[in-house]
Amino acid sequence: MNDPIADMLTRIRNSQMRGKSTVLTPASKLRGWVLDVLADEGYIRGYEKTTDAKGHPAIEISLKYYEGEPVIRELKRVSKPGRRVYMSVGDIPSVRQGLGVSIVSTSKGVMSDANARAANVGGEVLCTVF
Repeated sequence: MNDPIADMLTRIRNSQMRGKSTVLTPASKLRGWVLDVLADEGYIRGYEKTTDAKGHPAIEISLKYYEGEPVIRELKRVSKPGRRVYMSVGDIPSVRQGLGVSIVSTSKGVMSDANARAANVGGEVLCTVF
């Protein structure tokens, strides 16, 4: 697997299209940090670390719905392994005039675009969520 973050985002998108309540993804620290931001911003219910059928560490993500529709309408990967996207604090984009969130990997950890602006740090824009 070349891009574990894109894999996790695709699993979330596919599970929401099928109306699933939870989704299982392989565990890693970076995935956990991205899920922390999604949970803090209210896009998922939460997650917990488990093991899959083969005994490998995994993360079970609890998806969030509102009136039968997924809370996450759009989930896009911005920085990819073939083309990394780094931005300074002034260049971090606001998603849908501030209604969405950019998830940024900074020197102070993985955080939302608003938190990155408040901490005055830029970094790699991992994905956008609306």
